[in-house]
Amino acid sequence: MSRIQGRFEALAKAKRKALIPYITAGDPTPSMSVPLLHALVDAGADILELGVPFSDPMADGPVVQRSGERALKHGVGLSDVLGMVGEFRRRDNATPIVLMGYANPIEAIGTARFLPQAKAAGIDGVIVVDYPPEECVEFAQAAKQHDIDPIFLLAPTSTEKRIHEVARCGSGYLYYVSLRGVTGAGHLDLSEVSKRIPQIRAATKLPIGVGFGIRDAESARRVAETADAVVIGSRLIQEIEAAPAEALTRVKSFLRPIRQALDASFSK
Repeated sequence: MSRIQGRFEALAKAKRKALIPYITAGDPTPSMSVPLLHALVDAGADILELGVPFSDPMADGPVVQRSGERALKHGVGLSDVLGMVGEFRRRDNATPIVLMGYANPIEAIGTARFLPQAKAAGIDGVIVVDYPPEECVEFAQAAKQHDIDPIFLLAPTSTEKRIHEVARCGSGYLYYVSLRGVTGAGHLDLSEVSKRIPQIRAATKLPIGVGFGIRDAESARRVAETADAVVIGSRLIQEIEAAPAEALTRVKSFLRPIRQALDASFSK
């Protein structure tokens, strides 16, 4: 059983919803990344999504793009990110970590090298935005062989066929993108989320996480009425961007009320 599966099963038994924050590795500085990951866990994170900086992040809005640019200025690449995860694991061997990024850095290393390196570092799942399921069956199978969950995105425009393809290839959880656009853009349509999640759930037994557009405790709580997990990235990165020297305090102060709201609404 993967750490991700184990975490979701434990949460389900406790009738709790998963809180999954996203930050970009190397932002605001490489030395801050591991302390930030620990701070997120201290504030109530159940699973961590760690972005791999990339020069052409087509799914990311301006906030996440700027975080990647800051990390790239420090020379942070995929190998550095794996090193950060390895450092995190010295203190925390329980919290699942999911890498989120793009195919190019993985292809540059080669999947045959990347997957064992990721496993050795302590990675539990990977979201490769530009790896559609029909084009990466071999990668998904190889990831599973290394006990790494390949996690795929679904969108409001995803067809029934695509939902079933993703459900078949993916593991860990499915990530429903709640907006027709990039991260941090547009308006979160809660009515559409509540309509789409049951349709996705009918095609899979995997937990369903929702991200892109969740900005506060109330939007997180309402999304969690139908989803198993809420993912928060852009709004969290804004806290880091606003005052990098105070990033540890700011991310905790931002995330804790969301954790509390989820627990107050759903824990029994």
